Amino acid sequence: MSSKDFRMYGCVQRVGMFKCIPEKSSYAGTITFPSAPSSMLSNHTGVPVLLMLLFYFSPCACPPPTLSSVFLSCSLCFVFPNVFSSVLPSLTHSGAMDKEYAIQKAKLAEQAERYDDMAEAMKDVTQKTKEDEAELSNEERNLLSVAYKNVVGSKRSSWRMISSMENKCEDSGKAKCFTEYRNKIECELNDVCKEVLDLLDNCLLPNAKCCESKVFYLKMKGDYFRYKAEVASGQCKEDAIAESQKAYKDAFDISKEEMKSTHPIRLGLALNFSVFYYEIVNSPDQACKLAKEAFDDAIAELDQLDCDSYKDSTLIMQLLRDNLTLWTSDNQTEPEGQCDGAGDATEQTAEKN
Repeated sequence: MSSKDFRMYGCVQRVGMFKCIPEKSSYAGTITFPSAPSSMLSNHTGVPVLLMLLFYFSPCACPPPTLSSVFLSCSLCFVFPNVFSSVLPSLTHSGAMDKEYAIQKAKLAEQAERYDDMAEAMKDVTQKTKEDEAELSNEERNLLSVAYKNVVGSKRSSWRMISSMENKCEDSGKAKCFTEYRNKIECELNDVCKEVLDLLDNCLLPNAKCCESKVFYLKMKGDYFRYKAEVASGQCKEDAIAESQKAYKDAFDISKEEMKSTHPIRLGLALNFSVFYYEIVNSPDQACKLAKEAFDDAIAELDQLDCDSYKDSTLIMQLLRDNLTLWTSDNQTEPEGQCDGAGDATEQTAEKN
């Protein structure tokens, strides 16, 4: 029987140390290796043999390789075991490809302004990175932040709008409708916050090694607990405020010790932390003190600013100064909604850097 007669289907016949299957029979069996040494099947050295045998079990019409090529593969796997063991994972493991695909999908979703899809893609990237026990790159970290910031940002805006309409409504029937709809948005917002906080606690913070990553993720943690505090009430609000303040403070302590005062992540943290004091804690004095200190420290080291981060840092410094101007102005009778809007707008811009 020639080598081309050995195909996928047939009764098992022994050829050398393998069992091969002639194509004329209707029996489909399982390949065994009765005479193969155990070392051949360990450390990936026996896998080239398995790959070659796939040709014999392929239902496609292409001719199979000769038996001599199979035995040649056997010989090579013994002579060059390290080569095969190093190459094989790249052939069989698709994790890197899946991660790259998810990143490209996130970028495409951002261009299309489909931020829910972007967030889902970056969630996959985050989970795959955790499986590899690695950290997100700066680009991946920013994509994750932008995605969820836009998802939660739209819900925060909706919640504020419905709450304002609810407060102004004098019709009890309409007010009930407003309340139900506000509660629905509130649940959606809390779900997004929980999803982000779970990613931070379970995937990102445990694997954060450099100070930039730690500060970035702790700042995110403070942000999303702050968003929960915005819509919560009673004890839930107090708990969210406490968690937010703790995360901000931990990040702030690390940033002051490990990062330059002009670093955009440190400046963005100071901006958001000051907004927390102003809007959530209702402590304008503390907010102004923190913002002014961050601005003055950055001004003092402005000549040492890196060229790569110059644009981001100066933009956040401008936002800090804008908030200071707003908070310390003599016109303290400005409607609260406008103050919140200004603070939120500056904070959101800073988080995109």
